[in-house]
Amino acid sequence: MAILILLISIILSLESKILNGLERLSEALKALLWEKAKVYGISPIQIQILLFVANHKTEICNVSYLAKEFNVTKATISDAVRVLLKKEYLEKDYSPTDNRRYNLLVTSSGNSLVNNLSEYADVFTQELSSFDEQALSNIFDTLSKLIFQLNQRGIIQVQRTCYNCKYYTGDKKQNHYCNLLESRLKGQEIRIDCNEFEETIN
Repeated sequence: MAILILLISIILSLESKILNGLERLSEALKALLWEKAKVYGISPIQIQILLFVANHKTEICNVSYLAKEFNVTKATISDAVRVLLKKEYLEKDYSPTDNRRYNLLVTSSGNSLVNNLSEYADVFTQELSSFDEQALSNIFDTLSKLIFQLNQRGIIQVQRTCYNCKYYTGDKKQNHYCNLLESRLKGQEIRIDCNEFEETIN
């Protein structure tokens, strides 16, 4: 049996092995999220929403955008938001021109909870810190390009990366320039989730 497993491992392509590795990492992150969810009595998706709203500009913190961000239905987001509003972790910021439309803001009690939740994946950060700078740079470069390519194919619906931003000019390889910052960027300075992101209009 051990020989068979070894042969299968050898036969598997490097791409398949990487995919298996990403799946394992994803499951580990979900497990860490569930641990926090049990402690604070809210669901993983509610944690994700709360962290997102706390760390992004108000104009994108609404049900429609969140549904795209987390690739779930508006109904799922609405249910999760309803609980967070009831628990007073979030509040509504209504549009001055249409009182049916609103964005979400984190309350003071929500911010206290965010401080406790934001470290849920610290074990990943600790382990990554054991890699040297070149290894981390290579990992980040590969992941950022993979995320961009999946976004271009419609697999990842929302992506606020430099590569997809109107302020970015470059070849997405080694030459990177941000027209907003008016500065060249190193590979590790490319952002996957930028608050100043503006989508390129084709």
